[in-house]
Amino acid sequence: MNICRKDPGLSTDSFYEIRAGCTDVQTTKFRIKAGKTLSVKRWRAAFNLEGYLDIGKCLNRIYSGGIHPSIRGEVWEFLLGCYDPKSTFDEREKIRQRRRDQYAELKESCSRMFPVVGSGKFITTRVITVNGDPIQDPVVLLETNPENLPLPQSQENVGHIPDTMDSREHDKEIIQWKRALHQIGLDVVRTDRSLTFYEKQENLAKLWDVLAVYAWHDKDVGYGQGMSDVCSPMIMLLEHEADAFWCFERLMHRLRGNFRCTGNSVGVEAQLDILANVNQVVNPKLHQHFEHLGGGGYLFAFRMLMVSFRREFSFGDSLYLWEMMWALEYDPELFSLYEGAGTHNKYDAHKPTRKSRRQYGKYERANRRNRAGSRSGSGSSDPLPISVFVVASVLKDRSDKLLREARGLDDVVKILNDISGNMDAKKACRGAIKIHKKYLKRQKHDNVQ
Repeated sequence: MNICRKDPGLSTDSFYEIRAGCTDVQTTKFRIKAGKTLSVKRWRAAFNLEGYLDIGKCLNRIYSGGIHPSIRGEVWEFLLGCYDPKSTFDEREKIRQRRRDQYAELKESCSRMFPVVGSGKFITTRVITVNGDPIQDPVVLLETNPENLPLPQSQENVGHIPDTMDSREHDKEIIQWKRALHQIGLDVVRTDRSLTFYEKQENLAKLWDVLAVYAWHDKDVGYGQGMSDVCSPMIMLLEHEADAFWCFERLMHRLRGNFRCTGNSVGVEAQLDILANVNQVVNPKLHQHFEHLGGGGYLFAFRMLMVSFRREFSFGDSLYLWEMMWALEYDPELFSLYEGAGTHNKYDAHKPTRKSRRQYGKYERANRRNRAGSRSGSGSSDPLPISVFVVASVLKDRSDKLLREARGLDDVVKILNDISGNMDAKKACRGAIKIHKKYLKRQKHDNVQ
């Protein structure tokens, strides 16, 4: 008698090896499954001879079974808008080289201001005061000595450090940038420390370099704690540092608002307000319970949205969740939008044909339909990030437990922390799509009333 058994799939542990002795690491549920996971063969077959990519052939596969780890980096470059699927192999190679040159220039500028950048080292100690005076203590001298030169034994010889680090700085932007460098270093040594990849000093230094350069590149936002969690996978998946930088930079187009500080508020609070509104519509009983507990501001979900669930899932499962969300939200006009060739409102940039709609992610198509409805007065014109609905899905999944056991905000935090590492990324994503559909339907109904 033949019994049909479900394919358990292949583990991805060999791609993201864990350090010996690490026993408290979250278990990765994601498995490579034949016929479901986007394979190398299917990915290559989506390109024609000139290099044009029919990404519509890949989006559903990514949502259904993720991406094979061996091609994850190059697929992400398309999902995040680094490249236009309608470009050729030659066009993309020219863009890649141009960006590598641009990154080299940015990095060289940073190195001139602070020679540790690009030296293969990084710092974890403050190097400058708020007034621009260099901090000259033995730890700083040790960490800012990129040439491994003999270090001075007393404060009398501090002149041995480079002039760029020994003179008072007056430029406010440079002071702000230098003041962030030690925090980047402190975060780098704490990021994904269970992975063998980060046992190597060169990989830690590469992560520090990319974050330091980004902080200078995007001065409006600079560096915010949590960015190291977002950037780390790029360093692992893309061998060339410049490619990793631009992939991270593209992702930050989506997330930078979370890190933007204005007065006493952080940008992610805007998403928390959206989450509260969504949960009030789709799960009013739980929302009322949170308000009763004094948690109507949903600050307990701050971390989930801030670093896009990196702490709630294992390393492998967080990557799987990311690529599912990006595939669902995918817009083939991202490249043009980020390169400045598109219009300010991407929904008005063009009207897709029935055939071209297949090139959009499922979630993005729903947003476009809703956008079209808003023109006739029956929908909302503001597309919402899928991450908000993923959080709403996680809350719905634990709704009974939260209603039954949460007697204060500390209980809410504990219940959510207890499920970290045990959540199902696929289930959370599917739940998000259902909640989004329900939310849009309710909005449409309210607008008709």
